[in-house]
Amino acid sequence: MNIISRDEPGRVDLLMGNEAVARGALEAGVSVCAAYPGNPSSEIVGVLARVAGEMGLHVEWSVNEKVALEVAAAASLAGLRGLCTMKQNGLNVAADFLFNLNLSGCKGGLVLLVADDPGALSSSNEEDSRAFARIGGLPLLELSTFQEAKEMTRWAFELSESLSLPVLVRSVTRVSHARGNVTLGELPRRETLPRFDPERPFVSLPVVPNHEALREKLQRAREIFEASAFNFYRGPERPELLLATSGSGWLYCLEALVNLGVEDRVGILKLGTTWPLPEAVVLENLRRADRILFVEEVDPFLEDNVKALFADHCEELGLKRFLGKADGTMPAVGELDPDLVMRVLQDLMEIPYEARPADYAAKATQETADLVPARSLGFCAGCPHRASFWSVHNALALDGRDGFLLGDIGCYSLAMGPTGFGTMKTLHAMGSGTGLACGFGQLHRFGLEQPVLAVCGDSTFYHAVMPALANARYNGADFLLLLLDNSATAMTGFQPHPGTGRTAAGGEAPVLALEALCEALGARVEVADPFDVKETTGTILRLLRDREGVKVLILRRECALVRSRRQGKLFRVEVDPEKCLGDRCGCNRLCTRVFRCPGLVWDRENQRTRIDEAICTGCGVCADICPESAIRKEVA
Repeated sequence: MNIISRDEPGRVDLLMGNEAVARGALEAGVSVCAAYPGNPSSEIVGVLARVAGEMGLHVEWSVNEKVALEVAAAASLAGLRGLCTMKQNGLNVAADFLFNLNLSGCKGGLVLLVADDPGALSSSNEEDSRAFARIGGLPLLELSTFQEAKEMTRWAFELSESLSLPVLVRSVTRVSHARGNVTLGELPRRETLPRFDPERPFVSLPVVPNHEALREKLQRAREIFEASAFNFYRGPERPELLLATSGSGWLYCLEALVNLGVEDRVGILKLGTTWPLPEAVVLENLRRADRILFVEEVDPFLEDNVKALFADHCEELGLKRFLGKADGTMPAVGELDPDLVMRVLQDLMEIPYEARPADYAAKATQETADLVPARSLGFCAGCPHRASFWSVHNALALDGRDGFLLGDIGCYSLAMGPTGFGTMKTLHAMGSGTGLACGFGQLHRFGLEQPVLAVCGDSTFYHAVMPALANARYNGADFLLLLLDNSATAMTGFQPHPGTGRTAAGGEAPVLALEALCEALGARVEVADPFDVKETTGTILRLLRDREGVKVLILRRECALVRSRRQGKLFRVEVDPEKCLGDRCGCNRLCTRVFRCPGLVWDRENQRTRIDEAICTGCGVCADICPESAIRKEVA
């Protein structure tokens, strides 16, 4: 039995934050769960998909976040409970529907969990999604602990139904991907039958009365939040300093106070319901101290809202000094950690503290320097994208017209760096490379002579590229789209998509063929194997010189990690020690200095390249690009 679906109330399990959210949804009696994969949120629907059959759920990977929210909302409008999850970038995609749904309202509990990524550990930005709650007039809850992740998610469904509103729940990377003890609750029996009432339409019109009703619902939410157990104070009655925090900041603050030994001098106001602010709770605790430090990620959302509230009550509360992101006490960008909070508190409280001897870090670095090999950010061994970008790099050089490649977020974003030979020149939102190419592809009439290329992944194509491709054909843009088909949403955990023939729960699904879709959108389509470097380079070069509208080259090779788990190595690859001359080789160590596959290692002792059998996936591309034929391959 999966740990998430155990019906053992009172059992304590070690759960990832995202697993705790999934468990909370199950305990709430969720029926429909939908998402588009996006770290740090991906595991929520991933684990729910694994128990969909036994729990009687519908769980799906939707083609994008807007559709995912619409699928979950349909369950709500029929009286069932729906969950939609995404990362912060995805909320931008879903916002158009969300900011109409807030006006129409919903019926069954509808929870939208957004996992933000402070520091942009796996994202193209570190956007703070909490602003959407204020813009859309929606209740906002922030997860701080693993037990709270379960309890707050479960309560969010109840809150949604009591207000007839979607509820936003915010997590961050360090909550979603860390682990802690969680006490399981009961799993309910689902008894509600879905029914959409034709006599009760859900529409955003008329806007003004619905907007007024939304404001009334938000006021009811504030009243509920005033009594919420997710908001509390911990510390002395009259602290020298009050920490106001939410989300991940709670545990960071707690650890800092314990390590510094100032629990009797500093208090913490922990808020789990941050929009609308529980004003009475905030005002009561502001009276405790004259100095207030805000600890939150990423933007000063809590800080700005508390200051605005204080402005209306400054006469009764007296003079206060607010510290945080606005005055530079806390960093304005990036993610927080306990050490950072401790350093700030040391300065404010004038406390000497040394977590470890000053020379410890230097000594540890010195001791491990020879034990830990240097690693650069790069594609996996055998990744077809490395071969694809090698061909792009060479084709552009052979063409000689200073062509450029436009891209977006995904595994292939690494093509901006050495592992992709610096070929990708833009990185924005999903599908934006193709959208930009629609614009650049119109500039030849103004004298642009450079060839224009765009690149996208297969999952990204279904998510956001199809409208751009339709636009290109409709408006006559001239560019070449390289569609990297590796048969998985690889960057976020190999989730299936409409081109894989599988659903989220592992069932069979029809394949929406990329060739057919591109041709239906009016593009000229060709297919190549990126591991056939010579043929692929020639095809790209030929298509670059063809100035007849939009062209699509599908570069098809299964992700090396997916393939190797099922099939093993394609080739046995080895280096001929007689032919490999190392630094004296005519290619100047092209294999290790330029191609940089992790399976290729420079052997300092013997002064030549060798194959690391533990890493090499046997793609054999290195043998094809070696000009001295010093690397050879044979079928495994």
